[in-house]
Amino acid sequence: MSEEKCEANSTETLHYVLIDFENTQPNSLEILRKGNFRVIVFVGATQKKISIEFVQAMQEFGDDGKYITISGAGTNALDFHIAYYIGELASKHPQAYFHIISHDTGFDPLVEHLQSRNIRVARRQELSAVRSLKLSVGLTNKEKIDAIVKNLKGRKQGRPRRVRTLANTINSLFAEDLSGPQLDSLIAELRRQKVIKEVDGKISYNL
Repeated sequence: MSEEKCEANSTETLHYVLIDFENTQPNSLEILRKGNFRVIVFVGATQKKISIEFVQAMQEFGDDGKYITISGAGTNALDFHIAYYIGELASKHPQAYFHIISHDTGFDPLVEHLQSRNIRVARRQELSAVRSLKLSVGLTNKEKIDAIVKNLKGRKQGRPRRVRTLANTINSLFAEDLSGPQLDSLIAELRRQKVIKEVDGKISYNL
């Protein structure tokens, strides 16, 4: 999708899906077909094979899908590439959402830092988690709390340490612009259920 088309379609939230193909290799991209998604696949310098099914799925995205081949084979080379592209794209599209698809929990400190800078980003282990975001508007508060707790459990050491960052994490999780009162209500419920506890401005978790 060209920049001009994107601007014309600005009423629909733009989502960037950044796939760590070294770590996570989806079988299909079908769940991203409906919606304003752009897909960037990060391929390791030593990766030689990509399935024909995946290549065909990417071709269907046209200009909205592209590959980035990593320069070098260092331990965190791919992580640094994804961090760079999120920064570059966020400066152009500050209201966009960024979904890092990877099982690598090493991304979580980066995600927390970016969220503290009001960049809408989250790491998701599977593409199916991105799809579920489209259904979030109709969830009950209980279902939202359950989804938040599940997400926090998966983050392990990358959990938000401040209320503001937690609010950004929740807003990013549901990929919708929750109002301040809605976020306050969800965080208050997490406190009531003793999932979180705040001491001296820092959050601890009981998961």
